[in-house]
Amino acid sequence: MPISILMPALSPTMEEGTLVKWLVKEGDEVRSGDLIAEIETDKATMEIEAVDEGVVAKLLVAEGTEAVPVNETIAIILLEGEDASAVDQAASPTPKAQASSSKETAPEVVKPEPTAAPTKPSGPPKKTTERIFASPLAKRIAKDKGIDLGALTGSGPRGRIIKADLEGVPKAGKARGAIGSTPPLGTIDARAFYEEGSYEEIPLNKMRKTIARRLTQSKQEIPHYYLSIDCVLDELLKVRKHLNEAGAEQGVKLSVNDFIIRASALALQKVPDANVSFADDALLKHHHSDVGIAVAIEGGLITPIIRRAEEKGLAEISAETKELVGRAREKKLSPKEYEGGSFSVSNLGMFGVKNFTAVINPPQAAIMAVGAGEPRAIIVDGEVKAATVMTVTLSCDHRAIDGALGATLLTAFKSFIEYPPAMLL
Repeated sequence: MPISILMPALSPTMEEGTLVKWLVKEGDEVRSGDLIAEIETDKATMEIEAVDEGVVAKLLVAEGTEAVPVNETIAIILLEGEDASAVDQAASPTPKAQASSSKETAPEVVKPEPTAAPTKPSGPPKKTTERIFASPLAKRIAKDKGIDLGALTGSGPRGRIIKADLEGVPKAGKARGAIGSTPPLGTIDARAFYEEGSYEEIPLNKMRKTIARRLTQSKQEIPHYYLSIDCVLDELLKVRKHLNEAGAEQGVKLSVNDFIIRASALALQKVPDANVSFADDALLKHHHSDVGIAVAIEGGLITPIIRRAEEKGLAEISAETKELVGRAREKKLSPKEYEGGSFSVSNLGMFGVKNFTAVINPPQAAIMAVGAGEPRAIIVDGEVKAATVMTVTLSCDHRAIDGALGATLLTAFKSFIEYPPAMLL
């Protein structure tokens, strides 16, 4: 039987992708592990491999096609002994998603013509023990509306439930975790306020759309609160200077941000109850400090993660950070390198920003905004002295980290930053 090559889900949150380039053509023989296509997500371009041996019988999606839904058939491979006539017996692919030159739509809007109208639930939801196939977007809508997916018949590929199948289905009461029943406010179209021709309209790229969606969701769903503290950097700057001088021959050049990452990782280990993620009906308490670092790249923002940062020294953190940032700016990170994590650091000090607040990056429960170190007057033992001071602001998810716990974490961070030798203990 012919093998269908599907648009892969390259990350847990991926719903669609762009087929950038085919690395094979119709008639080519492929083996398991051969590279067959380049797929672009909102933050990276990745190559996908064949998992079966055979001959490429048909490429169903053209190069450059955007908004191809996850699990849509993009190619057909014939196994040994099969001829081209077997392609017609393969599962019919969904129509191609709209190409880059056309207006972009949600992935579930483009769907095959169903042989019969989707069945809408009536009466009590039926019980089922069978696996339910549904798109990530359909699952999220069903959860929010309290709809039993087992009561629906899908119109997507191989009976997969898609967004269109949920249209017109009434809510079955409040979804778990929902507060109130006020519908969300519509988005204001800024074009209504300005004279046509007085501005240049720049379409959002995939990364900017994802940032807009995820951060709007973060501010709407996560109860943020903020804690700020001042850290004196004089001792850290002395230690940094000595370490850079000692490591110059080995190419070691530590930044203040390297110390911040290390201090954050150790603070999370010292206050493990704050090293958590909120998971609806549970808290996920992480064993390691996986610290994300916000990096500005062309078209948006990405947060590569230093895994197990508490186990790494300053030189290792520095080298890994440089390597991750370099590949992030080339959009060569894999999803496992920027998704997940237990904490993030966003540093705008190099721009002279004194202080700011950052939006939490789900599924994390906290992010720290770091301002510039600057000369300030402080009081030490009753005397006014000059010192280099840095303000940091912690944004916390109140569902997972209460105020006192957040303050404890921030105090632990301050203790490491102000006395760097403690990072060696």
